[in-house]
Amino acid sequence: MKTTIETQQIIQAPISKVWQILTRFEDYPKWSQFIKEFYGNPTVGSRIGVLLSPPGGKSMKMNPVFLKIDKERELRWRGSLIVKGIFDGEHYFILQKINENSTKLIQGENFSGILVPLLKKMIMGSTLKGFEQFNQAIKERAEQGL
Repeated sequence: MKTTIETQQIIQAPISKVWQILTRFEDYPKWSQFIKEFYGNPTVGSRIGVLLSPPGGKSMKMNPVFLKIDKERELRWRGSLIVKGIFDGEHYFILQKINENSTKLIQGENFSGILVPLLKKMIMGSTLKGFEQFNQAIKERAEQGL
């Protein structure tokens, strides 16, 4: 079983500023309520630790592998719950330049595995809401020039 969620946010800031905020992982605890922390040094092929805290849900630690880090374009990682095939997610951020001072942020995740049907309510509820909160937090941070 598979399902995908995707969110979009228009940010009135240059793509370079949005990318800087998105990839300064050590600052996440200061502003992100959804992705609380990163542990490790994110490089393509590296496994890192991520602490997620979806709104109204339980915090969970994942250990995804970075698949893509394409400066000012795309950030992508894939993680699994316990073992591959149970509940897997490929998380992505895509940045699109609208003009010199505007950026479209797309955040999504492709879920697969045997638990997807049982967890669909969580995916479409607290996980989706967490994505929206994260997008809004990046927007506020970028537009305030932080």
